[in-house]
Amino acid sequence: MSTNPPNLRPDLAPKAKIAEPSRPGQPTIGMVSLGCPKALVDSERILTRLRAEGYGISPDYAGADAVIVNTCGFLDSAKAESLDAIGEALKENGKVIVTGCLGAEPDYIREHHPRILAVTGPHQYEQVLDAVHGAVPPSPDPFIDLLPAQAVSLTPRHYSYLKISEGCNHKCKFCIIPDMRGRLQSRPAHAILREAEKLVQNGVNELLVISQDTSAYGVDIKHAEDRGHRAHITDLARDLGSLGAWVRLHYVYPYPHVRNLIPLMAEGLVLPYLDIPFQHAHPDVLRRMARPAAAAKTLDEINAWREICLDITLRSTFIVGYPGETESEFQTLLDWLDEAQLDRVGCFQYENVDGARSNALPDHVPAEIKQDRWDRFMEKAQAISEAKLAAKVGRTIQVIVDEIDSDAATCRTKSDAPEIDGNLFIDEDFQNLKVGDIVSVEVEEAGEYDLWGRLV
Repeated sequence: MSTNPPNLRPDLAPKAKIAEPSRPGQPTIGMVSLGCPKALVDSERILTRLRAEGYGISPDYAGADAVIVNTCGFLDSAKAESLDAIGEALKENGKVIVTGCLGAEPDYIREHHPRILAVTGPHQYEQVLDAVHGAVPPSPDPFIDLLPAQAVSLTPRHYSYLKISEGCNHKCKFCIIPDMRGRLQSRPAHAILREAEKLVQNGVNELLVISQDTSAYGVDIKHAEDRGHRAHITDLARDLGSLGAWVRLHYVYPYPHVRNLIPLMAEGLVLPYLDIPFQHAHPDVLRRMARPAAAAKTLDEINAWREICLDITLRSTFIVGYPGETESEFQTLLDWLDEAQLDRVGCFQYENVDGARSNALPDHVPAEIKQDRWDRFMEKAQAISEAKLAAKVGRTIQVIVDEIDSDAATCRTKSDAPEIDGNLFIDEDFQNLKVGDIVSVEVEEAGEYDLWGRLV
C-alpha cells in the first residue's frame, strides 16, 4: 500500500500489465508501452492483432523473440526515457522494433540506436505488424490461434481507456503532437459505442474517454449521425452513460458547449469529473502559447459548472517557466489557482522540444527559477487538495476497488482517475472485496492527496 506521490507526471499512463501464458513453441513478442493513455491504447491494438495471428505476449524481455517499444516524444525528458527503454530492450533481448510518437523521428532514434530492426510512427499498426513478421515469422496453431481475437488489455480488467479520436487541430507553440499524430480524426460514434458495449460485457466497470481534444470530437466529420448515433461529445457521453459503467472524461478543452456535459454529470450518467488542460492563467502567457486567453471567463465557466453540479471534480495541468513568464505573470497563475480551487492539479516545468515553435521565443526562464516556481505552485495546489479532502471526512461515497493486498484495499473515488490522482484505502474488514467492486465507504481520514475509510 502506498500513498499517491505529489509530483507524479500527469502525462503518463498506468504501467502496462501483461499476464498471459503462451503455448509451447509459440513465437512471443514483448511490449514496452511508454507515455500517455492514448499510446497504451495503440499498444493494446497492436497486441490484439498479433495475438490473432498466433503470437504470444511476453511480460519480460528474456521470454520474448522480439520486443516492441512504443515510445513517447512529448517532452525531451520523455524522449530520453524512450531512448533508455530502447537501449535496455536491445541489451536484454537484441531484437527491437520501435513505434509511437518518437517514431516520427527515425533518424534521431537510429543515431542513438542503429541496431534496431525497424521504426514506425504513431498508430501505424500495419507497419508494426510487417516489422514483426520480418523479425519473427508467425507460426499459428489453426485450432487455437486463428480465431476472432478478444482484445488484449494492458490495464486491469475492471477499467479501460476508450480512444475516440486521433490527432489535434490546435497549434500550441509548445506542442508537437499535431506534427506527430496529425490533425483531428474522429471515430464514428457507433464504432465507439460498439467497443464500449463489448468492454462492459467483458467486465469493465469504468470507461476512461481519451483523445487529444475530447471536446472537439466530431468536428472534423461535421458531427455526422450514423446508425442512430451522432458524433458529438455531448451525445456520445449520454450514450456511454447508458451502459451502466462509470464514464470519465479526459482532455476536455473548455469550449462553451462543455457546459452541456455538466447536467449529464448532475444526473449521474457521467462521472462528475472534468480533466481540462488549462496550462496557465495569465492572458499574455496564454497568447504566447497560442492558446485561448480568457482566464477570467474560465473562472465564470467553473462557477457555472459548480452551480449545476456541486460535486464536480476539476483536474488540470499547467506549465510554469514558459518563455517570457515574469514573476508577475506567475503570481497571476497562483492567484487564479486560489480562486479556481481545482481539485486535482499536475504541473510541468517548461522544456524545449525539437520542432516546437516555443523554442524560438525570447526570454527563456532559468532552470532554478522554473524549479522555484514549480515548488511554489505545487505547495499551493497541495494545500488546496488537502483542504478539499478534509471536507470529505464523515461523508459516505462510492469507490471502485483497484487492488487488494495484505494491508488494505486500494480504491478510487469518482474524483480519482487511475495513477494520476489520489486513492482511498480501506484497511479494515476488506478481505471479502474483489478487484473491480464498486462499494460505499464512509471517509474517516484525509491526507494531502489520499483518503482512508471504512465499508458501510
